[in-house]
Amino acid sequence: MDPSPLSNARPVILNIRRTVANYPYIFLLSETTTREEATKSGANDVMSKPLDPSSLEEKVANAERLLQLVKRIGDDSEDFPSAGGVIAKSAFNQLFLSAIDRADRYGERTFILFITMSNYIDIRDFDGPYAADYAVAKLSQYLVLLRRQSDIIGQTAKYEYALMLQRPVYDTEPVEAANRFAESLNGFKDIASSGATPVEITVSLVAVPTGQKLIEHLIYPSGQKPEVRKPARQRT
Repeated sequence: MDPSPLSNARPVILNIRRTVANYPYIFLLSETTTREEATKSGANDVMSKPLDPSSLEEKVANAERLLQLVKRIGDDSEDFPSAGGVIAKSAFNQLFLSAIDRADRYGERTFILFITMSNYIDIRDFDGPYAADYAVAKLSQYLVLLRRQSDIIGQTAKYEYALMLQRPVYDTEPVEAANRFAESLNGFKDIASSGATPVEITVSLVAVPTGQKLIEHLIYPSGQKPEVRKPARQRT
């Protein structure tokens, strides 16, 4: 939306959010407004006028990423119960929605650190469900050990965990946390399936409310990259 000639877009944006059923991603079009000023007005991000095609694609990708997270984490067709210091997906979703609401109301930033066993399906297909679930359980144990007492961690998919980082003290703190988690997980050589397939873990950091992916690590705790193979039923 372009607020011109209004000097304050906040009342209009908040009214849009109150009246639209599904969560809308809102860009504020402006020649002078910064991203911080845009988020404090209730928007997700800012687009400079005139529009820059080179940055437009990235910003739309950010919007799609956040909207997909809202949809995926909010999907209540499958939940994962709280266990061992990890909260249920449904409980994490409430905190996630609260973080989005605080961003809309106060411009407060939140960062979500996703830790995903990227090749879970390959491990399941080649080594069996027990081997895949064993590796996920080991990952969960180490994440609980690595987190700070104030960190909130939830299981958001069968092979994915999410850590909510709120109210960072300084700008680089979330990225430093992501780097620390990746480095530490890479040192745990026993995060492995009970089968032969090496584990692949993706560590990615997403900012709320922009949806921007700030960093992504691909790590192999065993030191070996998984081979590209076809399950037995697909081999020719």
